[in-house]
Amino acid sequence: MTLQRAQEIDLQIVDYAFGGRGIARIQTDKGPFVIFVDNAFPGQLVRAKIETKRKTFAEAKLLEVLQRAESETISNFQEISGGPYIHVPIAIQEKYKQDSTLTTFSKLSGLTEVNDKFDTFISSPQHYHYRNKMEYSFSCIEHDLDTNQELDDAFALGFKRRGTWWKVESLNKASGLFDEKWETQLKELRSFLQKTSLPAWHPPQKKGFFRHIVVRKSFLNDQLLVNLVTSNEGIEHFDVQAFASFLQALHPGRIAGLWHTINDNVADRAKIENGHSQLIFGQAVIEEELAGLRFQISMESFFQTNPSCAELLYDKALDYLFEDAFEPGDIAMDLFCGTGTIGQLMAKRNPDVRIIGVDIVEKAIEDAKQNAAKNGIHSVEFYAADVGKFLKEYPDFQGKIKRIMLDPPRAGIAPKTLQKVIALDADSIVYISCNPSTQARDANTLAEAGYVLEKYALVDQFPHTGHIEAIAKFKKA
Repeated sequence: MTLQRAQEIDLQIVDYAFGGRGIARIQTDKGPFVIFVDNAFPGQLVRAKIETKRKTFAEAKLLEVLQRAESETISNFQEISGGPYIHVPIAIQEKYKQDSTLTTFSKLSGLTEVNDKFDTFISSPQHYHYRNKMEYSFSCIEHDLDTNQELDDAFALGFKRRGTWWKVESLNKASGLFDEKWETQLKELRSFLQKTSLPAWHPPQKKGFFRHIVVRKSFLNDQLLVNLVTSNEGIEHFDVQAFASFLQALHPGRIAGLWHTINDNVADRAKIENGHSQLIFGQAVIEEELAGLRFQISMESFFQTNPSCAELLYDKALDYLFEDAFEPGDIAMDLFCGTGTIGQLMAKRNPDVRIIGVDIVEKAIEDAKQNAAKNGIHSVEFYAADVGKFLKEYPDFQGKIKRIMLDPPRAGIAPKTLQKVIALDADSIVYISCNPSTQARDANTLAEAGYVLEKYALVDQFPHTGHIEAIAKFKKA
């Protein structure tokens, strides 16, 4: 067999790699060859499209599952591209995630003792309907799940078909990831909007009216904040108040507020800031609780997608941070603190320790101060500063920062920034990561600087996906 880029091929998945990649092994004209298929699972027969090709391996996108694995149990949920393992039992998902992550972390970090330092695997309290945000797309090009055919001049509302950006599979029943009542009735909402005779978005032609629906959920109050995103094309024929009334009747007492965003940007984005938004009725925000703290969440706010599991993640990270005694005058730093969630929880856990939160984004620090004030937490101080210049700007902290809590973006910490973190000379560092592969890279740098991996935990914040979060505690030798 000779493989070419963009070639479609049927593959038997025989193993699982970190990040939700199924492994297929084939013979080519040059010998044994490995193909990694995103979102495929061992035991499945799949059709995949080759994206990149190297000498000994290739990477492919999953197009279709042709035959299910024996381990899969078909549920009543509609499988979507964002939840590829919805039919795989949770215990099996978690076993593959744990084994593949520990193997990858050990390999990339160069640390041979990872398995010995492994502490625990924390399962999500809710395995289904755990998400508090979901984005749905409209398209006039629909992939019909019953006929497996592409339909033009349709009115689809749901999620993009695997391997495509232009056609949508209408969601006709709950996906198992978001609010069940909302998704069960999404087809009724689709029918109402279709009757307006305004067209769904045509991705290739960059025209049409209905583009996206974005929904945020408050588990605290069982309320939904909805944003309907349209273009301006035909806006004079759209009765947004009629839609608001229909939405309230469809979900009585649950719609906290409705936004309407007009977005004429031809890029296929749903973010509220990409257009002009108007609050049609209700509240501009919803409220959520996390570990006893209250947060106001707008449509564009960043907030943990799985709040109940995030509580367990933060609890474990705080256990690591505070399990060693603090001396009088010692300071704990929440670095990359964002809007201050972890810093507040640190202060709540141990109000006798001085806590400081540092982030380079001034707006995030302003929000952090407001959030702390609303929650009645006054023992944490927030600073807008670059980590490399922090001690120069605030020399009183020199030699006093004993513990650091790190929760960087998915890309990890830039190498120069990590060196600046190391220069703070903390006794221990607790590193939360939504991407253990970049965390492993940084672990190697920390080891070279004299920080020893003491404990390592995994947290499954996103069941039915390949994503996993990790918490590592490093202690200075």
